[in-house]
Amino acid sequence: MPIEAFDRVDLDGTGIDRITEAEVVAVVRDALNRGRGGRIITPNIDILRRAQVDPEAREHLDDADLIVADGMPLVWASKLGGSPLPERVAGSSLIWSLSAGLARDKRSIFVIGGAPENDGAARAADRLEQECPGLRVAGTLCPDFGFEKDSIAYEQFCAKVIDARPDLVFVGLGFPKQEQMIARLRPGLPGAWFIGCGAAVNFVAGDVARAPRWMQRTGLEWAHRLGVEPRRLAGRYLRHDAPYALKLLAQAPAQRVRAR
Repeated sequence: MPIEAFDRVDLDGTGIDRITEAEVVAVVRDALNRGRGGRIITPNIDILRRAQVDPEAREHLDDADLIVADGMPLVWASKLGGSPLPERVAGSSLIWSLSAGLARDKRSIFVIGGAPENDGAARAADRLEQECPGLRVAGTLCPDFGFEKDSIAYEQFCAKVIDARPDLVFVGLGFPKQEQMIARLRPGLPGAWFIGCGAAVNFVAGDVARAPRWMQRTGLEWAHRLGVEPRRLAGRYLRHDAPYALKLLAQAPAQRVRAR
């Protein structure tokens, strides 16, 4: 169920909330105080592209309470279309700002993801707890790659999270694995908030370096990621996402004309 207080900007059939990062934190804190749970999804160009052809991706977007733009091309397209989004709201930033916001309320988080060989989730949670005084860590989970193929282990992982009763769950398993796990967890934690945060757990743990701020601001974070993980990301970024981004930007001015 969308948060009614914010308008949504249509980008190729997906509604993106016109909301700042600070407002996301305020919404989550207020909702938790009122006993309302929810789900945040942070689509980038890749997720927006998948939603055009993949019913599962579309279903995850439709199930979200807040949809925020994790990608400067989405912000640029909204401006070209005449309905500008206020800013990029990245999952890699929200892991910090949400933790700081919940710390003020003495609330708890559960961290899932990170490098399994050195328990990245636990190290990320420790750092968040140290740098956000008042934050409580309800638990962590750092499953091995391919864990989702073991149905018994998957159920045990979900039970561990639900039994911990966290206020907010960061799931950094990459899209769509993280969204699939969130869908499994939500019925057992109706009063909690969830966010799929991709590589954010690795960033916080210090296992992967995030792009410099100037690259984040100018929309070049993808180039930094590509340089760090070329084998994994080259095909997706260059063959699929870049052409889709150019198409989205090229079509955006027509949206402005239709709006008139």
